[in-house]
Amino acid sequence: MSNEKSGKTNALFVAIVFPLVLIISVCIYMFVLGADSNFQNGDPVHGHPIDTNPGKLYGTIYKGGFIVPILLSVNLIIIIFSVERFITLGRAKGKGSIEGFLGKVRQELANDHVDTAIGECDKQQGSVANVMRSGLEKYKTVLYDASHDKESRLQSVKQELEEATALELPMLSKNLVILSTCASISTLLGLIGTVLGMIRAFSALATAGTPDATALSTGISEALINTAFGITGSCIAIIMFNFFSTKIDAITHGIDEAGFSVSQTLANHK
Repeated sequence: MSNEKSGKTNALFVAIVFPLVLIISVCIYMFVLGADSNFQNGDPVHGHPIDTNPGKLYGTIYKGGFIVPILLSVNLIIIIFSVERFITLGRAKGKGSIEGFLGKVRQELANDHVDTAIGECDKQQGSVANVMRSGLEKYKTVLYDASHDKESRLQSVKQELEEATALELPMLSKNLVILSTCASISTLLGLIGTVLGMIRAFSALATAGTPDATALSTGISEALINTAFGITGSCIAIIMFNFFSTKIDAITHGIDEAGFSVSQTLANHK
């Protein structure tokens, strides 16, 4: 039930973030980067960026064209979901070291202190502790159940562990697909902006008579700015995706160890 509620909350979060980020990016592009004070003669369309920062920087970015707010949105999405995954996986890890927690539970199980081991799960929290707790609850229920033999007890505990694991794992990898998608489309969007900018630049060079210097510089700016934004977003997304994948692997390994510990203890119980 908790995972179902968490899934609905995450879906609502995603549905709110995307349009909100797009609105924020367009506002930044129009009113911050495209402010009249950033351009000579107060003309964002035909004027050059002023010679002093930050107006020069803002004006140059604005000249990147309509692809800029889209790339801003992608970069903001990468940042937002990186923070979201960092917080979520931090909670999934629990309050302490996974190895230390598993060591304590193994020690309590070795001394046949099942209730104390369950108490350790409540202290630790997180995905590993949730799976371990589910297994221990089932372990406690079937341990002295005379209606089942040892093999059926073991299968019952393993089934409970598998079900608990199946509920926890999807929550760990949720939203990682957004980061991987952003890593791909960020570069492609930057490439689209680059191509459009170079088309504008070459069109200026092809102008009869003296080439239009303003159009030429605008086209080059559009090409370079979009390339920079696209590569930056892609690099950040790839780094964060790999970082979170490593953290998920560590938690998954802890879940596997937790399941093995409970199963092995029951198998060795006389």
